[in-house]
Amino acid sequence: MKKHYRLPHFGAWLLLLCFLLGVSNSRADQQIEITKQDRCPVCGMFVYKYPKWVAQIYFKDGSAYFYDGAKDMFKHVFDTAKYTPGKTADMMTEILVTDYYEVELIDAKSAYYVIGSDVLGPMGHELLPFKDQEAAQEFLEDHKGNSIIRYQDVTPAIIESLDRRG
Repeated sequence: MKKHYRLPHFGAWLLLLCFLLGVSNSRADQQIEITKQDRCPVCGMFVYKYPKWVAQIYFKDGSAYFYDGAKDMFKHVFDTAKYTPGKTADMMTEILVTDYYEVELIDAKSAYYVIGSDVLGPMGHELLPFKDQEAAQEFLEDHKGNSIIRYQDVTPAIIESLDRRG
């Protein structure tokens, strides 16, 4: 009896090829292009001066905004209409932060954030993002951090408390 093997659909082959080649649709894997004109919509600071702290938000309409740290990025997430009138948080397609040690863009929703450390960002006390818990724990111990939190645990009250520490 002869066995018949069915070939996977073209899309499955393409997906496998992309996986093997390390291709991704995420902007986190791409080099960011910050110009001298890019300003944080929250504080107005020129972002290009602080590449180690850059955060980004992309919207469904293709617009993108840069931030001089995760703290201001979260302020935009929490009050989207204030900083980008006519837009809502559910119109955001991608939210990125810069890993403190690796200095590379990572997905903000999967990052680990250290708060309460002795390291200050461009806008004072910050949430310091890391792509894995081990790096965040090492940083917390080395820099007197208070705790490690995840994206979904960040609240407006936490952001306000960071500003009050300044």
